[in-house]
Amino acid sequence: MTAQAGGVFSDWLVQQDSMPKSQSPVAIAHDHRAQNALRNDARAARAGLSSEQRKKASQEITDTVIRSSWFRRSKFVACYLPMPDEVDTWPLIKRAWRMKKRIFAPIVEKNFAMRFCELTAESKLVFDQFGLLEPQDGEIIAPRALDLVITPVVAFDDNGNRIGMGGGYFDRTFSFLRNRRYLFHPKLIGLAFSCQRVDKIAPNPWDIRVFCVIDETSCSDSGKLAANTRNAL
Repeated sequence: MTAQAGGVFSDWLVQQDSMPKSQSPVAIAHDHRAQNALRNDARAARAGLSSEQRKKASQEITDTVIRSSWFRRSKFVACYLPMPDEVDTWPLIKRAWRMKKRIFAPIVEKNFAMRFCELTAESKLVFDQFGLLEPQDGEIIAPRALDLVITPVVAFDDNGNRIGMGGGYFDRTFSFLRNRRYLFHPKLIGLAFSCQRVDKIAPNPWDIRVFCVIDETSCSDSGKLAANTRNAL
């Protein structure tokens, strides 16, 4: 079973306990097809960026995060280790180390669970079963103890909705944030390129909205960033 197929199936199982009775399995399948179409289009747009475009945009995105008050206040920061076509988070990680913050990288397990393992400059990195980098060992932190979580994004809209790779790992791990309107701890911040923005994402009942998504236009359009942040509250 592929990671994407496994994620869809596991999300369907999770949803059985939470979906409204009026939502049928046919409607669920339709929602999955719509999200898969958005996911594929956004991934193709991201893959179409040149290495120079990706490098420049990644620097602008990480600079915006570093300047934010919520990053400066955070002590325990979870951050994904990027795939080649994702927003490069290594400048952000290295800056956090210089600011004496502790960084934790996600580890995806075979039972669709996610843990966060401390990442240091001395950490040995290995590839997991999905081809993702992760620390070989290190201290594990509980998700509730994190101050900030930098999440990967495949597609996003301006209402704090995101589409990931389809595994549902972040949604399950941070399900305790589902019904909170004002208290966002930890804050989930998505990073993406502007070509990954879509008009609207129809969220699933189990989806956890991010506090905001930062793309390379956020640094030059503070109004858009403020609006995204307000919409996430």
